[in-house]
Amino acid sequence: MQRFIPTFIILGFLGAHFNMQLQAGSPLEGKEGSVMLDAKPEPIAIDPAHTAVIVVDMENDFAAKGGMFDRAGADISGAQKAIAPTAKVLAAARQAGLKIIYLKMGYRPDLSDLGATDSVNRTRHLKFGVGQKIQAPDGRESRVLIRDTWDTDIVPELKPQPNDIVLYKTRFSGFYQTDLDATLKKFGIKYLIVTGVTTSICVESTVRDAMFRDYLCVLLKDCMSEPIGHDLPRTNHEASLLNAEVLLGWVSDSDQFINALAAKASQAAR
Repeated sequence: MQRFIPTFIILGFLGAHFNMQLQAGSPLEGKEGSVMLDAKPEPIAIDPAHTAVIVVDMENDFAAKGGMFDRAGADISGAQKAIAPTAKVLAAARQAGLKIIYLKMGYRPDLSDLGATDSVNRTRHLKFGVGQKIQAPDGRESRVLIRDTWDTDIVPELKPQPNDIVLYKTRFSGFYQTDLDATLKKFGIKYLIVTGVTTSICVESTVRDAMFRDYLCVLLKDCMSEPIGHDLPRTNHEASLLNAEVLLGWVSDSDQFINALAAKASQAAR
């Protein structure tokens, strides 16, 4: 008679196994100049000189009233709730001199970079109205998810500053056919503090690709959101954070990150 092992036992075993692996090999011993960030599955020492904050798709189409998600009936309240803590993270990061990189989903006006006619990327995005003309809430003529329009502008509260880097992307992962990897290597970046939307799609896709390239990712859970499954007992947002905690990196929050930078500044001032 075949016996089935309950899922929670399997997950518990995996969690314990990978936790031991992480404790054995993760950067718990901080080098000179590093700061200790409280996170799960354990604290991680990050070097601010080699750290960048990644802001994924915090643009009007995903996080603002009148944007693509809002027009499609998706719940954007979570994305809007993530704006305030993300703004605090960016302010602290800029003060500490960290590099800030914005990723923006956006297509050329002729949709030539949307994918082949039968590609999933093209067919699913067209269902959301990509390329359609709209009148933006500010009165401008705009187009859904098209570059250099209101739709793909970063929400005003998180507006990029002159020294920040802004990269367009055409797939869920920020690494797919973009200059992200080359940019990170140019600035000697090893640690990625990840914020943005949506947790289980563009954020997780980018984090997975980052992990494959040996970047160390810390997801700030209150600086991201996920409308898919938001009404389920355990949401896609939580599932993606569990994936990150067990296999892909670390999970922390805005307060812990800001406190870590503040502690570093306090030490430097002594």
